[in-house]
Amino acid sequence: MNGDYLYRLFRRMGLSDFGADTARVLVRPLEVLLVLAVALVVSRALAKVVRRSVTGLVARSTFHSESPERTASRAATLAGVAANVVRIAVWTVALLVVIDKVGINPGPVLAGASIVGIALGFGAQSLVKDFLSGFFVLAEDQFAVGDVVTVVDVTGTVEEVNLRTTRLRADDGTVWFVPNGEIRKVGNSAKDWSRAVLDVSLPPGADMTVAESVIADVVSAMAQEPAWSSVVLEAHVLGVESMGPDGFTIRVSAKTVPAQRTRVTRELRVRIGARLRREGIVPLRQAVVPSADSSGGGASAPE
Repeated sequence: MNGDYLYRLFRRMGLSDFGADTARVLVRPLEVLLVLAVALVVSRALAKVVRRSVTGLVARSTFHSESPERTASRAATLAGVAANVVRIAVWTVALLVVIDKVGINPGPVLAGASIVGIALGFGAQSLVKDFLSGFFVLAEDQFAVGDVVTVVDVTGTVEEVNLRTTRLRADDGTVWFVPNGEIRKVGNSAKDWSRAVLDVSLPPGADMTVAESVIADVVSAMAQEPAWSSVVLEAHVLGVESMGPDGFTIRVSAKTVPAQRTRVTRELRVRIGARLRREGIVPLRQAVVPSADSSGGGASAPE
């Protein structure tokens, strides 16, 4: 607002020359305070609206297999990011208005900020890439805390996911910090369901039909037990996988709940090895080896 106009207005309102001049000077700080107060109210209101909108959108777009805890965690993270973006936008506009109110031309300020922004953009390309990749990791629910994943040739349990990095803990206890911008592909073994695959090696003289029947009985009995029925979704004996001069191999496949593949594989190995020994189908130290795509434990049957 023009200072001379305010001076004349205050004079017409009956103020003295000194009072009108003083009032004109005080108006500018009041305008600045008003702008800051409006920015505070608007930023908080818009942030709340954005949080609710993002949370509702995530809840509506979530697959039915996703746990409520996982949904809540992902929604809270995305809502926080969106709310911060809104706050930054509102306060940026408020700052430009305040600069104009104090009598500084915002044009050169914007030009200088643009130059600085371009310089920072070139110098922080990897950081921006990390943040953008982290946002899409969270938005697409590629993995979450507690999942067992393989990223950048590192396999481990996810301990923390933020916009910049993902923290993994490997089986040997090593903690890996992976920049999100370096993640090109992700293998998540805790998503929806897993599959335990076990290869049972038998000697040349063993009866394949009897061995397959015994293994099927062990697998079926385990899947029906109360302690395992909620873990093993389905289990099958696929049959003879390979044959050779050293014997033959029977493959077992079990579909499990997420992150339980290793546990099921080990339990099947123990039970099948013990049963085959009791039936006299394999010698005492005959191996029951896992396939290349199963995991966990050693290869030999328990003594």
